[in-house]
Amino acid sequence: MNIDSCYKIGLVLKPHGLKGEVTISIDADIPNDFATLDAVFLANQERLVPYFIQHASVRGAKAFVKFEDVDSPEEAARISKQAIYLPKTARPKSTRGEFYDDEVINFEVIDDTLGTLGEVTEVMQAGANRLLVLMHQNKEVLIPINSPFITSVNKSKKRISVNLPEGFLDI
Repeated sequence: MNIDSCYKIGLVLKPHGLKGEVTISIDADIPNDFATLDAVFLANQERLVPYFIQHASVRGAKAFVKFEDVDSPEEAARISKQAIYLPKTARPKSTRGEFYDDEVINFEVIDDTLGTLGEVTEVMQAGANRLLVLMHQNKEVLIPINSPFITSVNKSKKRISVNLPEGFLDI
């Protein structure tokens, strides 16, 4: 499995218990039915390795998971700090005007008045707010992802239109 054809859903934090279970931090973009997944991929030195789930319980943004063939705290510690991925094909389609964070990386950001501002380098989570991160005139710019700022998202043209208030880029 190629890492570019997958999306990150979380991170193995640490061993949990004595039978090889692990604690997982779950990202916001993951399917609501995490506990029903059969398998996930763990990133091990830029390679994705499949891990099959024996059982999982979810509590908020954390999951407690027992993988097949991980039967001791030592084996669980070996997979700690590894990112967890699912194939992009398994993710539900985003609705019109909505997008997943990894979908808009390298999208061109165009302001209605100022023209092209730059390309999205990442989508950052700051508390409850999601922000587009881009470089504009050698300066990092953070644009909130909500309706007054984002006017449209065109996935086929890889373009995000924004309407920034006067002086926004001077802050």
